[in-house]
Amino acid sequence: MQLEGHIDTQNTMALSESQVPPDAQHYLVCGTGDCEKNCQFYCNDCHLPMCEQCRDEHQKNKKTKNHEVVPYKPRKRQLPVEKCNIHPTRQIEFLCEECQIPICPKCATTKEHRGHVFTDLEVVFAEKCSFCQEEIAKIRNYFEPTSQELKKEIAGDVTEIKKIMEGIRTAMKAEAESVKRMVDTVISDKIEQVDKIEQSLLQTLNGQNQTIDDYINYLNDLVKTFYGYLSPSNIEKLTVALKSENFIMIKPIPETSKPVPPVFTAGQHSKEDVAKLLGRITVPNTKPENRKIKPMETASTQLKPLGKQRKQDREKSDVKQTLSLFSSVTKVREYTVPGVGSVLHISLGKSGRIWVSDSRGNLIQTDLQGNQLQKVQTSGGIEGYHTVTQDGDQIYTDRENKVINNITPDNTITEFIKTGDWEPLSIHSSHINGDILVGLVKGSVGKVTRYNKTGTEIQNIQRDNKGQGLYSDPNYITENINGDVCVSDYDKHAVVVVDKSGQHRFSYRGQWSGFTPYGICTDVLGHILVCDEISNTVHLLDQDGRVLSLLLTEQQGVKNIYPRSVCVDDEKNMWVGDVDNTVKVYKYPK
Repeated sequence: MQLEGHIDTQNTMALSESQVPPDAQHYLVCGTGDCEKNCQFYCNDCHLPMCEQCRDEHQKNKKTKNHEVVPYKPRKRQLPVEKCNIHPTRQIEFLCEECQIPICPKCATTKEHRGHVFTDLEVVFAEKCSFCQEEIAKIRNYFEPTSQELKKEIAGDVTEIKKIMEGIRTAMKAEAESVKRMVDTVISDKIEQVDKIEQSLLQTLNGQNQTIDDYINYLNDLVKTFYGYLSPSNIEKLTVALKSENFIMIKPIPETSKPVPPVFTAGQHSKEDVAKLLGRITVPNTKPENRKIKPMETASTQLKPLGKQRKQDREKSDVKQTLSLFSSVTKVREYTVPGVGSVLHISLGKSGRIWVSDSRGNLIQTDLQGNQLQKVQTSGGIEGYHTVTQDGDQIYTDRENKVINNITPDNTITEFIKTGDWEPLSIHSSHINGDILVGLVKGSVGKVTRYNKTGTEIQNIQRDNKGQGLYSDPNYITENINGDVCVSDYDKHAVVVVDKSGQHRFSYRGQWSGFTPYGICTDVLGHILVCDEISNTVHLLDQDGRVLSLLLTEQQGVKNIYPRSVCVDDEKNMWVGDVDNTVKVYKYPK
């Protein structure tokens, strides 16, 4: 079947054959008569797509047995039908090498082109098509990935520069605070000095003031004495006093001095002086180092070759793919979880604790030895209805009451988010920004809603760009390292992946019919891991939906396991929940 991994690419289906990119996934029908089988081959002479059976009949036919029949992808492209401008009844078939214009057979006989060299235009067209395919392959396999790597490097530099500049700002503020404290200390000392000088001057002035007060009292007493001498009854006393050598004399006014106040001389400083105190910023006079771009030769092995070499490489890659489908896994440990009938979802907490749930609404917290630490009765069932937030809280969906509840570290349960008319099924706390992703249903319609950490609704994802519903039963949900939202939809038999803006990227429908996805998670490399009920394996995909491996298969020596839930820890261990009450931990290929 000309379809890789059953990945839907909706936009591709709307394109004509000539518009379909060479690496796109699309379904082509055999072009022989009424045959509707899948096209795998192409006759370059007849320009006819054909299935394997029609190819065999075509090569047995005496008239066509010598035709060149090749695999569809490296086919010779058919020359588009175009009429000659000069001879409208004729089709252009040649390229005049001298004039470099396409011409029809009748043009080739005219005097304008007499003696010129002509090339079959179909050959030219095939060469141009081959060139375009090679250039597209170069872009897809070298230029674009290399540019994306540069973007990641630049993004890393942006983060590093912001971190460095924030460090400089913090250091400058600390330096300024240090100078401020120093200034405050110096000013405090100087003000204390001013206070002491003021106290000394005021003490001197107060002493002078007291001396003058005493002198004024003395004068008042002296005035009274003199008034006593003027009394008629004291004439004798006055006469005696006047004859005395010790007659009262007025004391001179005491001498006082004016205070000499201090003078403040402002410091001599400038903005430059302050700048020196606060350090300086310098940009090294170093020539920036150019980013390394891997040479084309290094990447050339990634480019898809044409013709026989491409076929040989494709056959080799098929062998490698077959080998990788059954890469080995190693069991690290296994333990039993008390209080649950099965392990249908696992969410890893902090400090070596995990939460598991079964189909009967039992939500159990255990340690790594399987000892029960906490039990909560919920309305949950066969869904990934609980998750651990960035803050370490456990949140879970309550489908019956249409709310999301929060379990804090002190085991308090509170209502966190109300979901209105929609029943919440699955939930995931983003490791990127702490957003809460919730899969919800209303009747037979599903959607994904994004909430921020405080529970405010910020995004709804429900339909693709054609208006078709993306979800029917979003039982499990997770987020990839690139921001993709990955949903395991039981009813649609698919893993539905949208980017962080909500645009549909692809839907993975397994390697065979009947694919029924359960638990889903991603790892630090962007791989998607999803449990399949039908094959009882875990499918390991890259972030574009291509199958890398099937895990927990009998070929890997794993038997009697029925994985229904999966998650990956920071040490890259894969935790798998079984239909019984066991959790098994494996190392798997990266």
